[in-house]
Amino acid sequence: MAKKIQAIRGMNDTLPEQTPVWQKLESLFRQVVSSYGYSEIRMPIVENTNLFKRSIGEVTDIVEKEMYTFADRNGDSLTLRPEGTASCVRAGNEHGLLYNQERRLWYTGPMFRHERPQKGRYRQFHQFGVETFGIASADIDAEVILLSARLWKSLGIFNDVELQLNSLGSNEARLLYKEALVVYLSAHVEQLDEDSKRRMQSNPLRVLDSKNPDVQALLVDAPKLSEYLDDESVEHFAQLQKYLDAAGIKYVINERLVRGLDYYNRTVFEWVTTSLGSQGTICAGGRYDGLVEQLGGKATPAVGFAMGLERIILMLETLALNEDVKKDVDIYSIVVGEGANIAGFKMAELIRTALPELKMMHHCGAGNFKKQMKRADKSGARLALIIAESELESGCVTIKDLQGQFEQQSVAMSELIKVLPGYFK
Repeated sequence: MAKKIQAIRGMNDTLPEQTPVWQKLESLFRQVVSSYGYSEIRMPIVENTNLFKRSIGEVTDIVEKEMYTFADRNGDSLTLRPEGTASCVRAGNEHGLLYNQERRLWYTGPMFRHERPQKGRYRQFHQFGVETFGIASADIDAEVILLSARLWKSLGIFNDVELQLNSLGSNEARLLYKEALVVYLSAHVEQLDEDSKRRMQSNPLRVLDSKNPDVQALLVDAPKLSEYLDDESVEHFAQLQKYLDAAGIKYVINERLVRGLDYYNRTVFEWVTTSLGSQGTICAGGRYDGLVEQLGGKATPAVGFAMGLERIILMLETLALNEDVKKDVDIYSIVVGEGANIAGFKMAELIRTALPELKMMHHCGAGNFKKQMKRADKSGARLALIIAESELESGCVTIKDLQGQFEQQSVAMSELIKVLPGYFK
């Protein structure tokens, strides 16, 4: 027997039993972004490698260690997208969507990073993202945060997440802070791990993001970024807090929150949770006013976020919030006998036409009554519609409530369409 071919490690199948939860999450997200007037954009999965080197930063874990990069047949270096913001900006620049315009965009799809697979974090993972362009004021920062908060409320997890905020200031202010941070770190270089020593020379802010407890302890006495913020950034951050306060959104200011990507300035934020064990991030974003110009466009203010679907779904499962997910089937038709099969086939099509909101499965492949009832139970259907010889003779159909809420009844075929909606109120 030939050896079975398995999926690549960290790139998982989503099985039929799992997809209803994904569909629920995707549907809620579409409803929320639509209610804010955002438009969908779809970008390719493969991009030029330089797009991510120029945007994310060459001295980042993503570019250095995690990107799936390969040479195509023409010798061009291509990369499976590790995140969506750079692709969205590239598309906006290429098609003239951004300059002197306001855009509110959203996207969803798979991303790819070669990191160690673990629960809720995979090599092929899926994100929802929101990107806005052309608005420099803090109200749009607040809006994207409120949009994400509305999704948490829709999912029932708002009380299980915490919003963390910080401001990185302007590029000039951040440069002054980097110099002060390097001076401090250089005086304690013997206490740094090798990764932090390397980052200290290439991208000092990333040291603040270190997961090493010893490095974090050292940073307690390090210069604070807030002490170096320019006046405009201070005012912008204050305005953002006013909008969030007015909307009743609680937050925590985390001065070590810098994000792992090089393109952020001013506002950065994360939604974190402890429901997955240790503190984990399920959504992150911020302002990136320089990225459009950095990738060849005209200077354009921008802010957005991305959230990982796998981690959110894992959180819903952990909190047992998936019980209300609708099954794939509402009604299962059971037919006994050749004539009944044809009548049931016709009935199923009539139901699909008249009641398109219901999911109707007609039994195919013959089988006795007992076998068909097992299939109906396994399908998760609410109702079984039974047509046998006796029903054919009387022109009726038997309705059996598989959840036991209603008594079994016989209904004239001509009245069936009127009766069925009453079972699903």
